[in-house]
Amino acid sequence: MSEQRKVIDELGARIREVLAASPAQDLERNLKAMLAAGLARLDLVTREEYDAQTRVLERTRARLAELEARLDAIEKGR
Repeated sequence: MSEQRKVIDELGARIREVLAASPAQDLERNLKAMLAAGLARLDLVTREEYDAQTRVLERTRARLAELEARLDAIEKGR
């Protein structure tokens, strides 16, 4: 009789674990889906795209500074 009781207790414990974990997993899954849907609606870029555009901007600023210096030199030569 104690062997049967042990099996029943183990089975009950496993069922409680599954039931306890299931709502949490469902909640986590639903929250992740909602977060992904919300982020998809935003106008976001990847880190790689951001870094690439930052490098382009740095080069553009350097080129602008160079052209401004040349323009100043030309205007001073008049």
